[in-house]
Amino acid sequence: MSEIKTIKDAIEFGRAKGAVMADLRFIDMPGTWQHTSVPFERIDEQAFEDGFGFDGSSIRGFQPINASDMLIVPEPSTAKMDPFMRHPTVSFVCKILDPITKQPYERDPRYVALKAESFLRQTGVADQAFFGPEAEFFVFDDVRYSTSPNLSFFEIDSAEAAWNTGADEGPNLGYKVRHKGGYFPLSPTDTLQDLRTDIVQAVQGLGYEVEVSHHEVATAGQCEVGMRFNTLTAMADQLLWFKYVVKNVALQAGKSATFMPKPIVGDNGNGMHIHQSLWKNNDSLFAGDGYAGMSETAMHYIAGILAHAPALCAFSNATVNSYRRLVPGYEAPTNLAYSARNRSAAVRIPAYSPSSKARRIEARFPDSTGNPYLTFSAMMMAGLDGIQRKLDPGDPLDKDIYSLSPEELQGVAQVPGSLEASLEALAKDHEFLLQGDVFTKDIIEEWTQYKQSEEIDPVKLQTTPKEFELYYDV
Repeated sequence: MSEIKTIKDAIEFGRAKGAVMADLRFIDMPGTWQHTSVPFERIDEQAFEDGFGFDGSSIRGFQPINASDMLIVPEPSTAKMDPFMRHPTVSFVCKILDPITKQPYERDPRYVALKAESFLRQTGVADQAFFGPEAEFFVFDDVRYSTSPNLSFFEIDSAEAAWNTGADEGPNLGYKVRHKGGYFPLSPTDTLQDLRTDIVQAVQGLGYEVEVSHHEVATAGQCEVGMRFNTLTAMADQLLWFKYVVKNVALQAGKSATFMPKPIVGDNGNGMHIHQSLWKNNDSLFAGDGYAGMSETAMHYIAGILAHAPALCAFSNATVNSYRRLVPGYEAPTNLAYSARNRSAAVRIPAYSPSSKARRIEARFPDSTGNPYLTFSAMMMAGLDGIQRKLDPGDPLDKDIYSLSPEELQGVAQVPGSLEASLEALAKDHEFLLQGDVFTKDIIEEWTQYKQSEEIDPVKLQTTPKEFELYYDV
């Protein structure tokens, strides 16, 4: 795929591909892609200046109804052909503008990411921040759930799930994935190799590099398809395309994919480990002669991540369900420590390659249910704060942290135990996000209010089946 740089390039790309529709995509505040479509003949040079109107009051976290008119403006360099539409459709990631001032909309999460990259360059510390998320997902064969005043349940199923060893499948052939036994089995135990390859090919068809595909640790169809790193905003765009591909490939196969952190009780959940590094003049700033081959700059960056981790969790672990995953015993690090090669640490320093270009850090506590533009931006701002203030991460914890006693863990900080606690941490610790006007108080307040009223409070009010098991006979 040739690189698209200009408006004319984008228009010619759509024409060459026979596009009959143009799909205009943007992200709402919580982190879900939204879209509207127009006939491709409406995509002329003026469309990239004037944009298209939409109702901002109907988008989560955007405008009040008395100021609802907004503009969606396609970014020409983001043009890609949608691999799933029956009619040829060229898709654009878009920016949001105020229709009166024509200025970027302050609550547009993608605008926050662009400001974060600009601020990084202004500091002189680095000119590029690279991110490589590993978004795990489950592929289920059946998903049912319901809540009402007199009913609450969910039920999921997978042909390869451990709980189906005794199912009457006419015949049951017995190849099931044990709980926590899903890492790297071959077919016939791994039933999803071809589906993952379909995902790989679709992602590659969009112009993105894929590095690995494999079954993950949990039973019932947990998978990972790893992509090559990219710059901050471009990787957030890429991650949204990836999630779109995974869900639609699964749908085409008659299955359902989810990035929900903890859909299965008693087995590993879906994380999104985020690899990060800073570069300047095409050189990695994280390579050095210190611990694990890292530089002093890298150590300060790690210190910033660890220092601000409770507040970061408000974005990186952004749902009530996120904290079902962040519990000891399921490979989700809850202790805010760093270490080389150690997957039980919240921040790991990978040791796969001796190359200086491979030097990076991996934050292991996040998941992919938040808004990637906000998550990546917040993490970079935390690391940058560590560099600017020369924070010290302390000594590494080169032990299996899961096996340490409470006495040995004294003094090791923990991730928050709930979304509510993370939001409280964000309320107390957000000045680092306001540097360079990257985040605004308005965005932080809107994020907090939305999470409290639309997620935390409703979950608190919902009676669960477990409560009947515990209390019905009191």
